[in-house]
Amino acid sequence: MHANVHTFYADAVLFDMDGTLTDSIAAVEAAWGKVAKDIGQDPAYVIAATHGKRAVDNLAQFKPEIKPHEMDAEVQNFEESILFFADAYGVHGPGSTVNSTPRSAREKPTPELVTSLAGSLPSSRASSFVAPGSRRPSFASRLNGMLAMSTVSQVSIYDGRYVDSLIAEEEEVLSFETDAKKHCLEAWQIEATSVDRAVRILPGVRKMIDSIPTGRYAVATSGAKTYAHGCMTRVGIVPPGVTITADDKRLKAGKPAPDPFLLAARELGFAASKCVVFEDSPSGIRAGLASGATVIAVCTSHERKQIEHIGAHYVVENMESVNCEPCEDGRLKFTVRL
Repeated sequence: MHANVHTFYADAVLFDMDGTLTDSIAAVEAAWGKVAKDIGQDPAYVIAATHGKRAVDNLAQFKPEIKPHEMDAEVQNFEESILFFADAYGVHGPGSTVNSTPRSAREKPTPELVTSLAGSLPSSRASSFVAPGSRRPSFASRLNGMLAMSTVSQVSIYDGRYVDSLIAEEEEVLSFETDAKKHCLEAWQIEATSVDRAVRILPGVRKMIDSIPTGRYAVATSGAKTYAHGCMTRVGIVPPGVTITADDKRLKAGKPAPDPFLLAARELGFAASKCVVFEDSPSGIRAGLASGATVIAVCTSHERKQIEHIGAHYVVENMESVNCEPCEDGRLKFTVRL
């Protein structure tokens, strides 16, 4: 066999979700960018610090004023805001006029996002997701520009009726808040409709999932259930029976601790040391290694130089470089092209 083609066997597969199966980084970054703006910190710093970690841990770090009994609701609001950013362009912005597919045939946004627009936001991803030769202005710079305006123009919005309705609802619900706060909310909601941040499935993922027998793979993600299930269903991935999310009360710690992968392997009925972990983030790679699994790192959210020295057994561009084939003895044969 060629020197840079490697073969090994495993019993099951443990997938990370965002950055590994799906790409929702634009929405996640916008959400954490809003959190950064709300607390007066640098968005770039907050985005970099939060990637691959649970929202509950990140919110505890950056918004320590949140009381323990309030945290579950804050996490849900935050994750709903990610999905709002992901859906806004296609549902309310210019994408809604381009996409003529009936609403029922498309992935529907989480219902709560229509009525619960307040909350915080999420994380970081590689520049490879930006079209060659172009550079999208950062969320912070766009938001700062809008907030610098004394009034928010409604004429330039693609769907004026939507904006009028949205502002009317916000004024009714938030009538006790200051005008400045209202304008801030209007700005991020309107800005969200102007940029396509839709969730996308990553290369090779569909083929990989289809090649693994049911009951032989799980998802272990740093996202809570709202965000995790929302992302997967938006790209046509059915969340597997074993999907470990950050709000699973059985978890004592999130990544980089191995707990999510250890729990996922146990629920599948296999030892983690006999499993393969697919990961994209430094914290996730460390979690996979700590679990004892064979770790395949994909360069879908970070440049190779950022993750190749962490210790993953294999580093590939994406899942198109990996083939999985079920064997007669029940094991899974993996072929990795480096």
